[in-house]
Amino acid sequence: MNKIYITTAIPYVNGRPHVGHALDYCLADVCARYYRLRGDEVKLQAGTDEHGGKIFKKAEDLGKKVGDYVTENAEVFKDFIKKLNVSYTDFIRTTDERHIHSCQEIWKRLEDHIYKAKYDGWYCTGCERYIVDTEYEENHGICPDHQKPYERLEEENYYLRISDFKKAIIEAIDKGEMKILPEFRKKEILKLVEDSPDVSISRPKTQLTWGVPVPDDDSQVMYVWIDALSNYISVLDYPEKDISEWWPATVQFVGKDVLRFHTIIWPAMLIGLGLPLPKTISSHGMILVDGQKMSKSIGNVVDPIEVIEKHGTDAFRYYFLRHVDSFSDSDFTWEKFEDAYNNELANDLGNLVQRVATLVSKNEITIDGEIEDGISDEFKTLIEEYDYSGAFDWVWEKVQGLNKKIDNEKPWELAKKGENDKLKECLNNLVLDLLRINVLLGLFIPETSEKIVKIFTNPVKPPEQPLFPKQ
Repeated sequence: MNKIYITTAIPYVNGRPHVGHALDYCLADVCARYYRLRGDEVKLQAGTDEHGGKIFKKAEDLGKKVGDYVTENAEVFKDFIKKLNVSYTDFIRTTDERHIHSCQEIWKRLEDHIYKAKYDGWYCTGCERYIVDTEYEENHGICPDHQKPYERLEEENYYLRISDFKKAIIEAIDKGEMKILPEFRKKEILKLVEDSPDVSISRPKTQLTWGVPVPDDDSQVMYVWIDALSNYISVLDYPEKDISEWWPATVQFVGKDVLRFHTIIWPAMLIGLGLPLPKTISSHGMILVDGQKMSKSIGNVVDPIEVIEKHGTDAFRYYFLRHVDSFSDSDFTWEKFEDAYNNELANDLGNLVQRVATLVSKNEITIDGEIEDGISDEFKTLIEEYDYSGAFDWVWEKVQGLNKKIDNEKPWELAKKGENDKLKECLNNLVLDLLRINVLLGLFIPETSEKIVKIFTNPVKPPEQPLFPKQ
């Protein structure tokens, strides 16, 4: 039995949960359920990123104390994770005392690689990120994500000397010691590491008060990324405990928009601490709507909570785990969603379960046989390379294949002819095939998988309501 540690990127709590957060959680949950199925012990982290200027300003605008505001929003995200049926084991808030202590200890251990200097350059408040001149010029002085001009900052900050770690990071990526997925992002990341300047890791308190205090300097607080990235080991109680039982992480799931932080600043911190790098960093793309990036100003934002409340958790998980590519940008439309719901979930799976259960119950068949996990070499390769949309496609082909098998074997005709032995064998095999497929469905749509197990527990009882009522 192996120990598997899986992480999700902690969301910034100045807004509602969005589909990008949901994708992180769902991908990580499939991973956790797979390794548990294989008999491994799994730790799945989740949490909330609660410091920084945007959060302080939002609380101020709402007339709330910032501590109360982040606590309210942390509960919103916890509830969201629960709605998604994500089997996390550990939750960390960056305002937790243990996290703050961990950050300050990490800072102290990195002090040989930290220096103080004046910063005179560009900054994006929306991204909470310093902008190098080349990026400023490429974007013509305007953040493409927030459509706001970059600010010019002149202040004294602490810097992490990234140049101390570049060679080691590049070697780790080249040798596959820290694998980056999808593979096509590897070249891009290597160039970013090579060109990366030293990174500003603090802000003066005159500009930002809401953050982790820098040890031995009351005039500065930590830059949000140093604070946020530390959560992956602070949740393990680093450095108070030996974390080698769980660290390095088996896989860290992130969106492509934060991949650079996880492949430059994060590995630099870990190398400076003398800790191994994560085995894999898997990044997913953006979810577009009708080919456009989601935007409040355009009015095309898809609210994941609305989707769940209207169609159910497993319908949400089904679409975003199968029809949204695990690595590349994917498009969402309500038309595509409803087509997948009615023609695939309701027809392919729901109707299959109803037909088989009705035939078994009507003919009073007792199910007898072993239920294996059904993991083939092909499925294992897809799932262990974190290609979950590909793995889910593989499982769904088995669902569709079982529908064809029923049509070919026509058990209702065996019943009419009174060929009871053949009928029993046919229906018994159909149920065993379905239950083997259902084991793998449980990784992706666990609530539905549990319902199917109950339906086909002797005596078999057809569902009173369709698993997925057509809408």
